[in-house]
Amino acid sequence: MKHQQSSHYLDLGSYQLHVRRLLPFQPANAPALMLHGAIENGRIFYSASGKGLGSYLADNGFMVYCPDFAGRGLSKPHVSEGFTQSQQQMITQDIPALINYVFALHQQPVVLVAHSWGGVLAAACLARFPELAAKVAVKVCFGSKRVISVQSLERKLKIDLVWNIIAPWLGRKYGYFPARKWRMGNDDEPYQFLQDTVCWIKGDSYQDISDHFDYAHASKQLNWPPVWHFAAQNDRLLGHPDDVKAFIAETSQQARFTLLAKDAGYLQDYDHISMLTHPNAVDDHFVELRDWLLQLSQ
Repeated sequence: MKHQQSSHYLDLGSYQLHVRRLLPFQPANAPALMLHGAIENGRIFYSASGKGLGSYLADNGFMVYCPDFAGRGLSKPHVSEGFTQSQQQMITQDIPALINYVFALHQQPVVLVAHSWGGVLAAACLARFPELAAKVAVKVCFGSKRVISVQSLERKLKIDLVWNIIAPWLGRKYGYFPARKWRMGNDDEPYQFLQDTVCWIKGDSYQDISDHFDYAHASKQLNWPPVWHFAAQNDRLLGHPDDVKAFIAETSQQARFTLLAKDAGYLQDYDHISMLTHPNAVDDHFVELRDWLLQLSQ
């Protein structure tokens, strides 16, 4: 491992965001901010033993920051302690604070990396606050979709039944969605945030649930930084390649798109999680991403 790890907290008043810093012993490249998706936390990008995309980039000279969104991971307080948060708060408070935090530390544009729903929230944030987009050097998304259009038995079970019905019921019962307890995810979710996601996932317009800000329209007006979307061949539901392409079409239409599949020359037919966690990734698309980031910085 060619980097050191440490935990820090970003104080946002009534709550604190845990940020895991992965800093190379010899920093040479841009700072990278990595945003996780739903029912997970920042650990999707790193491990104590140095695995994951965040660790890989840190070992290659990038200064990496992996936060846990409010109420998740090591952020304080945890949702189980009565903390709640809406999707709009994440878009208008958490993500702007994190971008400004990393930018202020290094005084240079940030590489913004997101997994799954984190990419949807990040896009909404940049569309709503163009001044923040100017602080982002590049945006990279893994398996990010806003609408799940695919129709299958898996969709009926995991989305229509579990996410749209059972999860909200559990949220009302406990005051938050206890995904870990029920083995439905790697972290829990605030009840209001869960409710907010349902509307977009089922296909409602890309507008803010709280104040109806039109993210779709604002996205068309934004001067986007370079954007690269990765989709996985075996991601049949949570980031289906067709849904990733649809998300590109309503946000950054000039974005680069890559399908991680053996037929496309990659080592695996990756899925929604393994695209970030498979051991082969460090010899595959992680290398491609690193080289692209270095090329952009020249």
